[in-house]
Amino acid sequence: MNIEPDEGLDQLARAVIGAAIEVHRILGPGFLESIYEEALCVELRLRSIPFQRQVPVGIVYKGVEIGQNRLDLVVAGRLIVELKTVEKLAPIHDAKSISYLKATGHHLALLINFSVMVLKDGIKRIVLS
Repeated sequence: MNIEPDEGLDQLARAVIGAAIEVHRILGPGFLESIYEEALCVELRLRSIPFQRQVPVGIVYKGVEIGQNRLDLVVAGRLIVELKTVEKLAPIHDAKSISYLKATGHHLALLINFSVMVLKDGIKRIVLS
């Protein structure tokens, strides 16, 4: 059973999706992930949406931190945004997003794949159940 995010988090997700659509509308598909990350950061700043980029997250195993991973973006301290430029999102992308949600205690992640003709086809909402 999924516990749906609160309205504020949903609004934040919609705002990020709008920013990503604008980036894709202007750039189109075909660039490296780092290009889309940079452009999305510019767009988020223009829209006054607070975010952190390449956020380190500690990975804990049986109470011991065993390493760190990095999240592409954390928006407003609540929303994980993972960017991809792949032919098609795969189940492993979902699984990684769920692992990131568990590791951070956040409840919602957006997977955004810019390698699509229409961006809405490349957006996936992942809710921690």
